[in-house]
Amino acid sequence: MQNPSLGLMHFWQAGDVVTHTVAWLLLAMSVASWYFILSKAFSAWRLRGSARAALRRFWEARSMDEAVAALQREDREGVFAPLAQQAHRAAQMESGASLAGSVDRQELVTRVLRQEMTQASARLESGLTFLASVGSTAPFIGLFGTVWGIYHALLTIASSGNVMIDKVAGPVGEALIMTAAGLAVAIPAVLAYNAFTRLNRVTLAELDGFAHDLMALLTTGSRMRDTARDGLRTAPTAAAKAIQSVGH
Repeated sequence: MQNPSLGLMHFWQAGDVVTHTVAWLLLAMSVASWYFILSKAFSAWRLRGSARAALRRFWEARSMDEAVAALQREDREGVFAPLAQQAHRAAQMESGASLAGSVDRQELVTRVLRQEMTQASARLESGLTFLASVGSTAPFIGLFGTVWGIYHALLTIASSGNVMIDKVAGPVGEALIMTAAGLAVAIPAVLAYNAFTRLNRVTLAELDGFAHDLMALLTTGSRMRDTARDGLRTAPTAAAKAIQSVGH
């Protein structure tokens, strides 16, 4: 039967300042990583749930102002809406009103779209660097605790002169717990990092396609002239043709 005195509290009491510091550091890393995991999972759920409906409302609108307003209402995470809002504002800027207005409209809209996409990418990737750092360093921090625990076990054996299980059980158990703790912190962080990276890649691809459609819509004006007749619901197809014509 297991000795009740050899529990987690016994292993904790057998440690010193170094092992306690390692344990608290792993706990802090675990709490912070789970905060990012849960918060980003909630944001990703909201984004994936509203992105398709938001884009559909945008292209079904009868005017650009109505489309931007609908996108702002539907885009709960604010990923697609700033792109359309700032691009529409840049396209309406009067020539010569400022340094930005003196630039060619197509170049101005391109610059605004590029800046907004960079900011959206930064928002989507926030916290991923921390998760990657936790996933790569937590096992080594736990390994350090393991090495330190084995060192304590060897010191106990050397000081007693006899190999007594009750003398070395604390340090050895402490070492094994540190290894397990490091893996327990690292594995969720690595899995979450891979999952969020894939979700961000899909979202950025959709954002890039939406930016190309906006570019064609605001610079060629092909769909703006057809708004009174059929609205904007077929704009993605017309935008793709406009991009090809601009490229040639």
